[in-house]
Amino acid sequence: MGEKVVADGFDLSDRQRYRRKLHECLEGLGRLLEEKRFDRPKNLMGLEIELNLAGPDGLPKMMNAEVLERIASRDFQTELGMFNLEVNIVPHRLGGRVLDQLAEELRTGLGYAHRKAAELDAGILMIGILPTLGQDDLVHGNLSDVDRYVLLNDQIVAARGEHFQLDIEGVERLTCTSASIVPESACTSVQLHLQVTPGRFADVWNAAQAVAGVQIAVGANAPFVFGRELWRESRPPLFLQATDTRPPELVAQGVRPRTWFGEKWVDSAYELFEENLRYFPALLPICDEEEPLRVLDDGGVPRLQELVLHNGTVYRWNRPVYGIAEGVPHLRVENRVLPAGPTVTDVIANAAFYYGLVRALAEDSRPVWRRMGFEEAEANFDAACRYGIDAELVWPRAGRGSGTQRVPAVKLVRDELLPLAAAGLDAWGVEAADRDRYLGVIEERCRRRVNGASWQVETYHRAVEAGLGREAALAAMTRRYGELAGEGEAVHLWPVGFPGPG
Repeated sequence: MGEKVVADGFDLSDRQRYRRKLHECLEGLGRLLEEKRFDRPKNLMGLEIELNLAGPDGLPKMMNAEVLERIASRDFQTELGMFNLEVNIVPHRLGGRVLDQLAEELRTGLGYAHRKAAELDAGILMIGILPTLGQDDLVHGNLSDVDRYVLLNDQIVAARGEHFQLDIEGVERLTCTSASIVPESACTSVQLHLQVTPGRFADVWNAAQAVAGVQIAVGANAPFVFGRELWRESRPPLFLQATDTRPPELVAQGVRPRTWFGEKWVDSAYELFEENLRYFPALLPICDEEEPLRVLDDGGVPRLQELVLHNGTVYRWNRPVYGIAEGVPHLRVENRVLPAGPTVTDVIANAAFYYGLVRALAEDSRPVWRRMGFEEAEANFDAACRYGIDAELVWPRAGRGSGTQRVPAVKLVRDELLPLAAAGLDAWGVEAADRDRYLGVIEERCRRRVNGASWQVETYHRAVEAGLGREAALAAMTRRYGELAGEGEAVHLWPVGFPGPG
C-alpha cells in the first residue's frame, strides 16, 4: 500500500477488468515459478517499524505531516493515523555483525527523528498500542491526509455497509463502534522481511506460522486499548475488528476475515496468492496498463501490480510478497506478528530470535508443521495474545515420539527454542557475540517473566494504587515508558513503577 493510489470511485467494469487482470497476474506468477525465473539466495532481510507520536504529557500528537517535513528523510513515511509514522531500514544480508549494525542504524535514525519531533513538542514512541489513545482520537478526521488511506477507508466502509463493532474481552471488556477504519492505526508493529527462493518459501512460511504464538508470548507490548486493560497483545483482535468487511451475517456463514491467520500449512507461495483471489473481493480495483502475460511472452518480468495491490489488502500475520529488484523477481515472507518496541535492543532481540528460529525449523528433517496441527498453531497465537509471557502453548514432544504437549511458553523458549535459534543464527553466519547478546535478552525476559506488556500493566497498577485515576495512571505510565525507552536498556531491566510519587 506504499504506492500513490488515486481514484474517484469504481464501477462494475472496473471490478470486472480488475478480476481479469488479477487472474492474468496469478497465471504470470505461475509461469515465473515454472520457468525458475526467481532470484538466487542472497540471505537478505528487511525491517519496518510503525511508530507513535506523543507529547511530553504522554498524549498522542496528530501531526505526522509536520514531523515528516522536519525529518525530511525517505526512510520515514506516513502511516494510517495522523499520530503514526513508519521507518524503513534498507535490506541487509544476514551474517556477521548484522544485528549490531541494525541496532546502530535504528538508534541513529530514531534519535534524529525524535529530535526533529521535539522541535514541535512531540516525541517518537515505539509501543504496540499507545495507552493514552482514546476513542475520540481514532476518528475519520485524524486519518492521514493521503489519498490511498482515504480511498482504502472508503472502500472498506462501503464493503462493511455499517459501523465497525469493537468488542474485546480480556482482563476488562471494551465495546464500542467506529464509523471508519482509523482504530486500526492504533496497532503499531514491526515487520520482518526475509527473501527466500520459491523452493524454500513454504518451509519458511510454515515455520513462521508455527512460531507466531511464541513471538507474541515473549514480545507482547499492547495490553491497553482506549483505556481498558484487555489482552497482553491486543493488536490482533483490534486489527481484525477494525478492518472487518463482514457484517454479522457473513461472520455467521463462516466467511473469512481479511485479517487472517490462515487455515492450513502450504506447499508453495502460489497457494497463498491463489487463496487471496479465491476468498477476498478486491477493495481497490485499480488496473495497471501492463499486460503481464504479454510481458512474459516478450521475455520480460511483469510487475504484477494488481496482484501486489490486492495482496496488500489481505492482512495475513505472515504475508507472501512478490517484488522485483534490478529486473529480477523475488519472493519474501513478511512477518507482521510483533508489536513495536519497547527499545531498539528489544526489537533487534525479537528479530534475532525470529530469524534464527525460522532458519532452524525450516531446515529440520522432522518439521514442526508435520508434528502439530495448523489449528494448534492458531490456538497458540490466540493464547499468546491473551496471556503474553504467562501463556501456555502446545508444541510437539521432544525426541522420536509423536504427539504434542502443553508447556509454559517461557519453558519452551528457554529449554528448546533458544538453542534452535542460536543454531539458526550460526547457520546464517551471524557473529557469536551478536547471537549471544540478543538471544540473551529473550532468555532474560523468560527468566524474569517480563516483557513490554507485563511492565506496562504492573506500572499502571502501581499508579492506580498510588491514587491516580485511570486516565492519569495511563498517562503517567506512558511518560515513564518514554523515559526508560529513551535510556535504551532492554525492557526486562526496567524498574516497575515510578522513581517518585506517581
